[in-house]
Amino acid sequence: MSMIEVIQNATIWLAWGGSGLCVLTVLAYLFRWGIKFRLTGITIFTLLLSVSCWAFVQSYSPPLNVEGYKYAPIVYDNGFDLVVAQASNDFPEEAIKPTLLQIAGNLKGGSRNGSQVKVRLRKIESAGDGISQPIILGELINDLKESKIIELPGRDYSINEDLSESVDNDENYSLENYE
Repeated sequence: MSMIEVIQNATIWLAWGGSGLCVLTVLAYLFRWGIKFRLTGITIFTLLLSVSCWAFVQSYSPPLNVEGYKYAPIVYDNGFDLVVAQASNDFPEEAIKPTLLQIAGNLKGGSRNGSQVKVRLRKIESAGDGISQPIILGELINDLKESKIIELPGRDYSINEDLSESVDNDENYSLENYE
């Protein structure tokens, strides 16, 4: 029996129990039993538990499972429009798309206010002594407003230019030039 089925059954049992306690509480007030205030508290608490379980069952949506998915932990989420997951160095290429789809499908609205959330999958490669470079393996957009996932066409995310060339140019961008 799954957890959601247990909670559904608990909702029914708590509702019936609360109803029975409600009848006992009314009888306690009618016959002036000394336990009437304790029964009042127990009845209210039992009915509150029943309503809470019912609300959880109504709001619960099971997580999306995509075949071919491989675990990639989310390492960055700005809470609005960007989620980045970290792939291992031996991450198979055929698992990129299912992993992105599963991560995007399991995002909840929350504070994102219907925005388009970019979901990226990256891995880190060593670029030298103590230097690492992120390599974007794939990216897609989850449009929370329209409840659809937009796949981006294949892109080349690698850096092909040598960064030292842009630093050695003739222009000097120091703060002294702007004073």
